[in-house]
Amino acid sequence: MAKIKHIAMSTQDPDKTAKFYIDVFGMKEIGRIDNPNTSGYYLSDGDLNLAILKFKNDAVAGAERGKGFSGIHHIGFQVDSLEAITERLASAGSKRRDDVNEALGVGKGEHKYNVEVKYSGPDGVMVDVSETGWVGSSGFRP
Repeated sequence: MAKIKHIAMSTQDPDKTAKFYIDVFGMKEIGRIDNPNTSGYYLSDGDLNLAILKFKNDAVAGAERGKGFSGIHHIGFQVDSLEAITERLASAGSKRRDDVNEALGVGKGEHKYNVEVKYSGPDGVMVDVSETGWVGSSGFRP
């Protein structure tokens, strides 16, 4: 069974947003990201990884949102098998987001930037699937 282990929020003010989740809900900062594509924080409650991200270009944010979008960007599911979930996603009409995967340099079997492969999901929210999980989430396997 797939488990939600990661939620990514896009924001224009990652410092303020991260501070809110730390101060109000007691989440712990477990990492920061700052590269040519994205800046922000990784937070955890010990079970779930919450990414607070500011995208620096439209390609990595996804053209339908762009770098100025704020809100839930994608939800990550830790799965037992990428091969099996790929078949289930295809049966449901979900398509690989190779535009975003290529912009991030992921989706070819490597685990980079806390992501494996992104797919389209309903209502414009992408899904991110991973066999290894996310830093700070229970079940994470580096």
